[in-house]
Amino acid sequence: MRRITVIGGGLAGLTAAIAAAEARAGAGVTLYESHHTLGGRARTAPAPYRTNEGPHAFYAGGPHWSWLKQRGLLGPLAKLPPLEGARLRFHRDGRLRRVPPAAMLRLLLTKEAPVDADFTTWATGVVGTAGARAAANYVGVATFHHAPGQLSAAFVQERFRRAAKVPPEAHYVRGGWGAVIDRMADHAWKLGVRIETGSRVDALPADRGPVIVATQLSAARALLGDASLTWAGGRTVLLDLAVRTRRGDAFAVSDLESPGWVERFTAQDPSLAPPGEQLIQGQVPIGPDETRADGIARAEHLLGLGFPGWRERTVFRREALATGRTGAVDAPGTTWRDRPAVDRGDGVYLAGDQVAAPGVLCEVSFNSALTAATLALGGHRAASPPLGTP
Repeated sequence: MRRITVIGGGLAGLTAAIAAAEARAGAGVTLYESHHTLGGRARTAPAPYRTNEGPHAFYAGGPHWSWLKQRGLLGPLAKLPPLEGARLRFHRDGRLRRVPPAAMLRLLLTKEAPVDADFTTWATGVVGTAGARAAANYVGVATFHHAPGQLSAAFVQERFRRAAKVPPEAHYVRGGWGAVIDRMADHAWKLGVRIETGSRVDALPADRGPVIVATQLSAARALLGDASLTWAGGRTVLLDLAVRTRRGDAFAVSDLESPGWVERFTAQDPSLAPPGEQLIQGQVPIGPDETRADGIARAEHLLGLGFPGWRERTVFRREALATGRTGAVDAPGTTWRDRPAVDRGDGVYLAGDQVAAPGVLCEVSFNSALTAATLALGGHRAASPPLGTP
């Protein structure tokens, strides 16, 4: 029985390794990670400020939720603030409001949207211009894209309905996503997976078994020498702040005038920052002609609205620009099925958030990892729930 090789130790790579090891009763799975720590974009910085790479949340309606829960890998969850006290605010018409436009809410009742039309054109026909614009900008939090209204209506509507669901699907793991990665790595090790960190793979060995490439698409393109491994993604400014606690700060601010989101993550998990301090994380998508400074300026405007006096209270700050690290986006006329296929032939399989698998955000990585593990095992189903096909 030939060894299965997994390249990449993020969420996709660990999921594939665990699924393959479970199906093989622990035999013959090796995972290589070029960094000295596992996790990829799911890493969490060490204390005192436990930041993720941008806002992270698990959607409880996704297939990864039950898979992780069944294996005891989710761990303790942070308690969500009650809706009436959460202080979720919406920036529209130049100021903060407590509720979004009614037209935007009506759009939640519409389940189906066309693949071939762009979201703005389709949604305008359903709820009018104002509601369509607000909904498109709101979905920036789940697409990391500067113009969600230009994307496929079906793609955006699925994310809009998931992100705006009440009660919310979004849940938060205590201690950040790194805690889940640690539990997944420990589980993989107990299953017999050999994990090699600090091990960069620059070429596939000639004499090998099945290989699952669970890296960013750009890294997979270079490793496999396959120029076709491309797909559009978002480009977004990430901002982390720690500020001294002040009564009355918002829980989150959603920008309905242009895509952008800032959230006080310590509202549900105080352990992410020292006592007396609050951790705020935000993401502001920017267009191809915009600079990081443009995104930072918009983020700071939202901070001024939702967190008065934030500049004087700031004790920690970090900025970053994420390009090609925010998952796939589907243009009108395309679906997830049109992205680079999981099966690359000759025993090579892809997993990650820009490949041909269904789901929202990290669910794409999860679903593609299970598919890759199944194929690497010769078509025998890896331990998993059925894949959805939205």
